[in-house]
Amino acid sequence: MIEHRITRRELALAATAAGLAPIFARAQQHYPVRPVRFILPFGAAGVADITARIAAEKLGDKLGQRFVVENQPGPGGIAAARSVLSQPADGYTIGLVTNGTSISAAIYNALPFDPLKDFATVSAIGYFDLVFATNVDSELKTMADFMAAARAQPGKLNVGTINVGGTQNLAAELLRSSAGLDFQIIPYRGTPDVIVALLRNDVQLMVDFYAPMKATLQDKKMRPLATTGAQRSPFLPDVPTVAEAGVPGYEVTSWNGIFARIGTPAEIIGVLNKAIHEVVAMPDVKQRYADLGIEARASTPEELKARLQADIGKWAVLIERAHIPKQ
Repeated sequence: MIEHRITRRELALAATAAGLAPIFARAQQHYPVRPVRFILPFGAAGVADITARIAAEKLGDKLGQRFVVENQPGPGGIAAARSVLSQPADGYTIGLVTNGTSISAAIYNALPFDPLKDFATVSAIGYFDLVFATNVDSELKTMADFMAAARAQPGKLNVGTINVGGTQNLAAELLRSSAGLDFQIIPYRGTPDVIVALLRNDVQLMVDFYAPMKATLQDKKMRPLATTGAQRSPFLPDVPTVAEAGVPGYEVTSWNGIFARIGTPAEIIGVLNKAIHEVVAMPDVKQRYADLGIEARASTPEELKARLQADIGKWAVLIERAHIPKQ
């Protein structure tokens, strides 16, 4: 019989192979192997719904399984978040996390979940600013004009928004607070009502997202005075930011992203993050998002979590300062 002596090198190779076995096993599981539910806290046909469906379609094409969008609107995004958090942490139920999530965390006395502790952030999919605008016939032709008029006539000017406690409403509150102005904020049911009020001069300034204002802006019936992002909007490059227009440090940037339940394996988060980066870089996705006034852009999970955390803190301070009732 021939004796075989095992060398140290052979022992080391065997140990290495044994250690790698679980990694190879996980890699062979090829997530996803069945359809993925994508839960939205909004109704159908809105901007968030359309952009999410575009992303879902492309993710499905790239990963070889359907991403099935389910609309579960409700106060504070609670119903949608519960649907994600009640399922196994296996990546087969994901949700849409937005700037609205940070507002909900700031304005509700108690949510049945903590987005910072219970959400495993995956990636942003898009960012979008708001626009402050006046009637094209208004004498207020710049943001500086509006601020000067507000200071000259305290409490006399009206700013139209929708939804008390919504992003648009808080953007107006932040302007009033940051610039030390005294004007009335008038909430309306929807953007069309705000636009009508602006054209009738019931309000002297309005603020909303670019998409619902786009047609009226293109028809030259209103004049954009400033956008709310940290940099100029790619859709209105000639319009200054609010900070440029004289309110240093002012920024309101809305965003949409994807999250899973905390505890979802890092490998699955990585698969989704890589796919999202590839999807939002596609020229047709960029164009379809741009048509809605959204900049298609991904992030790392850590960047999205940091944005969520920062915005919760920002809105909590503003909500308290503006005496907006908590829910």
